[in-house]
Amino acid sequence: MARTIEINREFIDELREAIRDNDEKKALILLEDFHAADIAELYDEINIEEARYLYLLLEGDRASDVLAELDDDDRSRFLEVLPGEVIAQKFIDNMDSDDAADVMGDLSEEKKQDILLHLDDLEQAGDIVDLLGYDEDTAGGLMAKEMIIVNENWTILTCLKELANQADEVDEVYYMYVIDNDDILKGIVSLKKMLLSNNATKVKTIIEDDIIYVNAATPAEEVAQIMEKYDLVAIPVVDSIGRLVGRITIDDIVDVIREEAERDYQMASGLTDEVEESDRIMHITRVRLPWLLIGLLGGIMGALVLGRFEGSLKIYPEMAFFIPLIAAMGGNVGIQSSAIIVQGLANKTLKEERTMRRLGREFLVALFNGVILAALIFTYNFFISDSFALTLTVSSALLSVILFAALFGTLIPLLLVKMKIDPALATGPFITTMNDIMGLLIYMLIGRALYGIF
Repeated sequence: MARTIEINREFIDELREAIRDNDEKKALILLEDFHAADIAELYDEINIEEARYLYLLLEGDRASDVLAELDDDDRSRFLEVLPGEVIAQKFIDNMDSDDAADVMGDLSEEKKQDILLHLDDLEQAGDIVDLLGYDEDTAGGLMAKEMIIVNENWTILTCLKELANQADEVDEVYYMYVIDNDDILKGIVSLKKMLLSNNATKVKTIIEDDIIYVNAATPAEEVAQIMEKYDLVAIPVVDSIGRLVGRITIDDIVDVIREEAERDYQMASGLTDEVEESDRIMHITRVRLPWLLIGLLGGIMGALVLGRFEGSLKIYPEMAFFIPLIAAMGGNVGIQSSAIIVQGLANKTLKEERTMRRLGREFLVALFNGVILAALIFTYNFFISDSFALTLTVSSALLSVILFAALFGTLIPLLLVKMKIDPALATGPFITTMNDIMGLLIYMLIGRALYGIF
């Protein structure tokens, strides 16, 4: 039984010693009880030649499992140094079609062709070619070809015999998919229902025809939402005319959810593209720089706002002490509001017809929070400051900025969706920068008005 491990320096040194001594037996003993995911982690600790030596010692399904667990970039670099024949016979032959397509997807066209030519199973090679033709961010790019398929006109006995024949190719049997003579998906039948039925019963009489399925062109994110909504562990995939072409299992969807979360988090952090720890410095710089430049521009605009009110600040310099407070509160409230809206848009709980109600709700939340915070800062300044104008200015400006930031943070993601732009963009530096500028402007305008009265 494989066990999870923590890879430490002592273990790495012992493993490297076995590799240097060409001691295959010792190396295999060291890895004997390790899970495939733990072995894949070794790639970060050893060089590519050591990795090649080590992974070529593994056999069958274990070798394939380890390869599938590697990060995409690491896997591509590793495979590029191996002959196509070795990759085909040692790894791809033992993989499900979806995993094989994932492994080959990032390789050069020449390398793909070399691997496909060395596959002994022509049906598997055809399945992989089909899957490589789909966009990786669609249901077609996620699905596997391996599944239990039966004809609606078969008897239960025939289906059970077919199950025995096909089960060797399928890791997990969730359902048996029922098709007609034209391969059109007609429904599903559970193994339990089949076992409880008479052997002479036709499958068409016991199928569940009210099934949920997706088209091969359905975006991967939408597939994840459907499977989450209906608590599915597997979902069939059909082509444009309803023919069954594959199935997607929950393990593939978990990967989609994780990648989408990482992408949204990076976008909210002001990164314009995906970044990995191993990426080159220039790539990381190019990804981070655009939003830093926007932040710089926002800072310049904020300085221009303050410059426009330089005279007021000279007369009432005490106002400057609360500039960081106003800017910080506006940014924080804006991010909170936009994050909630983006979350609602992502999980489809926020419908278009509820937009005005959502705005009203955010306004009320901001109003309650703003009143509480404004009252606290009013009380603080009332006892600490000897200027009632400053006390009233700061508390009034804080309430106004919170209300503006909440509405702005709610509206921007909705506008971005209308413009077909990822709303996650609104939860990062854009909201913060704009609220900083508008917060300063509101503060200075209210200060000029109230100081003029008092």
